Amino acid sequence: MRVELNDVEKKILEELRRNSKQTYKELSRKLGLAIGTIHNKIKKLERKGVILNYTVNIDYSKAGYDLTGIIMIKVEGPFIIEVEKKLAEFEEIMSVYDITGEFDIAVIAKFKDREHLNRVIKKILSMPHIERTNTSIVLSIVKENFI
Repeated sequence: MRVELNDVEKKILEELRRNSKQTYKELSRKLGLAIGTIHNKIKKLERKGVILNYTVNIDYSKAGYDLTGIIMIKVEGPFIIEVEKKLAEFEEIMSVYDITGEFDIAVIAKFKDREHLNRVIKKILSMPHIERTNTSIVLSIVKENFI
């Protein structure tokens, strides 16, 4: 179900997207709203499922994950959802997308090095119902925000 957001809620979400550690007091000061208003709006957004959780934005290269891969995966038709669920369990995989076109699934993943990438690709290829993959290595990250 889609939730209609007013301007205040959109501003709160944008501020939390930038830094989810902000206190209600900081948000109140930045947005010129009462702390109670901020609190009530955030609780409403949580109840309605707009805010799912609070997280951290990681510099993966500083954490030792220097390679980003985009892996396109072709799956036997009736098993796409099953394969997507298994892929979502891989710690290296950041995103799993059900897509249209020549491939059925696209994943974005982080790897420590080429050998790590190689092991994960082979693990994916050994999964039941995988027909083939096509992997691209990211050369330069212009924008990345998994939040």
